[in-house]
Amino acid sequence: MPHLAVMTIAETADEIREEFSWLDDWEARYAHIIDLGKANPALEPEERTEETRVRGCASQVWMVTDLEDGRMKVRAESDAMIVSGLIALLVRLYSGAQLEEINGFDAKTLLDEIGVSGALTAQRSNGLASMLERIRHDAQAGLSTTRESS
Repeated sequence: MPHLAVMTIAETADEIREEFSWLDDWEARYAHIIDLGKANPALEPEERTEETRVRGCASQVWMVTDLEDGRMKVRAESDAMIVSGLIALLVRLYSGAQLEEINGFDAKTLLDEIGVSGALTAQRSNGLASMLERIRHDAQAGLSTTRESS
């Protein structure tokens, strides 16, 4: 079976910028984000725990990160449609990425560029920051563990 090339976060970000460049206004972007969220796979019920809950979000958000071969797999879900869409964007950006690359990428800038950040309420912005912080924290923890075992 052929090995599929994994895109870098920067390449995925370029793809997302291109996708959103066709959306003229916030309503179109909002609708697209909600559609992305509807396609986001749900976590297993046993994965929705206090340990996986992301604190600082107005809505319920659960995030599971798995580390394998220096890469992170991100899975998450929310009970709010717009947040599910933001999760889908973060999963697309970070899932499969190398741990070093995660810590070096600023998703906030990307979300500003595609016109998402400015339209979020303060609570949603805080929640988004909490989700990004969890991803960076887990990547950093994975890097520390990798360094200690080598």
